[in-house]
Amino acid sequence: MGDKGFMNFIRAIPELARLEQTSGLLKAIATQWGAMNTLRILLKTGSKTGHLKTIRDLAGFRLADITPNFIVSMWEVFGEREAIISEGKRFTFNAMKGRVLRLANALQSLGLKPKDRCAELLYNGNEFFEAFFACSLTGCPMPFLNWHLTGEELVDAINRARPRVLILHDELLDMIAPVRHRLPTIEHYVVAGTRVPEGMLSYEELIANAPEEMPETHLVVALNPYTGGTTGTPKNVNYYDSIGYAFSDLAEAPKVSLAEYLRFLVLQFSFLYWFGGTEIKDPITRNIRCLIPGPLYHAGSIAGWVPFILLGATAVPMMRFDPEAFLALIEKERINWVFVVPTMLERILALPEDARRRYDLSTMRTLICAAAPATPELKRATNAFFQAQGCAHNVFTEFYGSSETGVSSVLLAKDYEEKPERYASVGKIRCADTKVYDEESRAWCPPGRDGKILTRSLTTISLNYAGSPEKLESAFKKIDGELWFDDGLLGHMDKDSFLYLTGREKEMIITGGVNIFPNEIEAAIKSHDKVMDVAVVRYPHAELGEVPAAVIQLKDGQEIGAGEIIEHLKAMAFTSLKIPRHIEFLDELPRHIDGKMMKKQIEERFWAGIERRG
Repeated sequence: MGDKGFMNFIRAIPELARLEQTSGLLKAIATQWGAMNTLRILLKTGSKTGHLKTIRDLAGFRLADITPNFIVSMWEVFGEREAIISEGKRFTFNAMKGRVLRLANALQSLGLKPKDRCAELLYNGNEFFEAFFACSLTGCPMPFLNWHLTGEELVDAINRARPRVLILHDELLDMIAPVRHRLPTIEHYVVAGTRVPEGMLSYEELIANAPEEMPETHLVVALNPYTGGTTGTPKNVNYYDSIGYAFSDLAEAPKVSLAEYLRFLVLQFSFLYWFGGTEIKDPITRNIRCLIPGPLYHAGSIAGWVPFILLGATAVPMMRFDPEAFLALIEKERINWVFVVPTMLERILALPEDARRRYDLSTMRTLICAAAPATPELKRATNAFFQAQGCAHNVFTEFYGSSETGVSSVLLAKDYEEKPERYASVGKIRCADTKVYDEESRAWCPPGRDGKILTRSLTTISLNYAGSPEKLESAFKKIDGELWFDDGLLGHMDKDSFLYLTGREKEMIITGGVNIFPNEIEAAIKSHDKVMDVAVVRYPHAELGEVPAAVIQLKDGQEIGAGEIIEHLKAMAFTSLKIPRHIEFLDELPRHIDGKMMKKQIEERFWAGIERRG
């Protein structure tokens, strides 16, 4: 905790003790580790550090001194439990420990020093996690590069982060080769796979030739994702100061008191409790088993693999998402925890009947959905499907958050079972401080009134964008002396602090001076049983300026006309201004792999040569 002494931590305990999140998180950790394992981890850690702290040592106690050894001790105690199951390869915690330590030493032998960046361009697999842990132990943030970026976008993303080393899969070499001369900071390319060009280094050879011993440690939490980039250039978000401050000797102190920092730390990671960390136990391995179908570089997917990082869960990354393979892995690997985006659920539910009904999904406990809006109909259909395949309870959960804010609200099964109208929400504010602000009155909105959604969280209190020219101040609003992050979303809260999203401010359509939110129209059109996907965007109009347009993807084998969509909306009592003036059908809509619709790409052809708002 840097130079903040242990006694400052002691003084913060009373407030933390009052939080349900604190006791819940501690119970989740105790449940997943187990009493005997916890004792063994502590004893091993004490042995590695050479001594156990005495009472008079507490004033100088620093978590940064012991955390690396604690992590390695945890792997040793979990031992032969499976850590990673990846494309037919199975690694125990012991095996993973050896590979991580050798990779960490190899990176240091290449000259990497604390706070140097080691970027990754990797498909989902064991290499991603090995690199993450090796970078964390050696104090090197790891930018999570998106392997879906085009050449120019990829160059910009890499150069913003200024990494000295790039670890990449050999299948992605063709993306790097044409732009390599434009990446001046990269000194070493480390290639995972069999095709290693001259002048680059083999990932497996580096591991094979390095010693399996503790490297010189300067711990950081190497999480270094990018924003989605759906409303601008992707920005590299620094998490290692905010998340890692308590455990690192490198992170800068947050601009809040220690007590407030610790409260935000507990709130953020309490999602491990809310999503079932005190209840989930595989009958054989006694742990959480996480399926990871989405790209590991995506910030939202972190919620899907934090149990592996902190709780000794087993991680099962899918190299590429396939809906039937997803179901097969749940059955085969006894999966009980997974993070998905709505389009994945839609593709699963669209499978042929015989494929959907083929698998036993009874082990599933927590299905976490986020990154894009999920309709109440999709949430209900997901629960019905999993129950039909063996689950004894509702599995759908959800959170609202962003790359900058982390997890904010959490929707649990008990929430909508108590009040079904909460299916339309994104959950209760449980993991951050989130409020709704009215800019006109410059006051917080009462329940039910729409306004800007503003957040203070663990990740916003030390937020910065590596290498970005954007002024960070523009993303915050100062209210009553505190900085609140503005994610550009609009919505309202009810009296029980459940959050309902209205839409994104930049996507709002202003028709003749009337504000129209695409989310509402999209949800209504999606409720038609022939519709698979829809995007509602701005469309030019000579008199009204802009009007809604709907671009629709139908379910396989379905046929429908624009008139039927219009009648469907009229039957739902939509006013004329909200009914799209232009409707067209495409075979597939352009969605990013994280589930976000690429609306800018759709709008561009409607507005070619026309000046428009925003």
